[in-house]
Amino acid sequence: MNKNKILSKERQDALTPMDAYNLLVDGNKRYMDAQSEGIDIDSLRADSVNGQNPHSIVLSCIDSRVVVEQVFDQALGDIFVARVAGNFVNIDIAASMEYACGVAGSKLIVVLGHEGCGAVKAACDNVELGNITSLLSNITPAVDAVKGSASSPHDSTNSTFVNAAIDENVTQTIDQIRSISPILKDLEDKGQIQIKGGVYKLASGEVEWL
Repeated sequence: MNKNKILSKERQDALTPMDAYNLLVDGNKRYMDAQSEGIDIDSLRADSVNGQNPHSIVLSCIDSRVVVEQVFDQALGDIFVARVAGNFVNIDIAASMEYACGVAGSKLIVVLGHEGCGAVKAACDNVELGNITSLLSNITPAVDAVKGSASSPHDSTNSTFVNAAIDENVTQTIDQIRSISPILKDLEDKGQIQIKGGVYKLASGEVEWL
């Protein structure tokens, strides 16, 4: 049966943060198994006109190979998605998360990194080019943090080093969300939301939760 109704406010209110997490876990399993749910897009579009009640917000990279709604097999109205190269957080993205969780009622924040991230690779290589230099400064702390535990060379030719930096970037971003936003930290402390991180595997389609 095709999904033809967007998530209602009543259903969103009834969800716990763990329920929202399980929706994404189950959706990712369907995606990996090529068993995505059917969608009646015309009905969904019509049903969405009067509002939205997404259960989660996902912060991901801009990489064209990581289509967040498909990766988690979510339909129109199910999730908010914020995207920036390197999936780091800044004030604007934190404000978007505050809107999602504090105003719109979302129960889960996910920071989603991915294998082969070009932004992380560029940070590993100390790329300097126009505004990219400023962007990469948000990722460099994660790269620097893993240099002590990763073998040389500390550049994009070393996949082990890059993968460690990708994981660390997700972890640091979660910490920064809590630091930047007292609102989100308070919601998390009260158990009203959860903040989780994962890394998308390009070949398998699996989201490996950290």
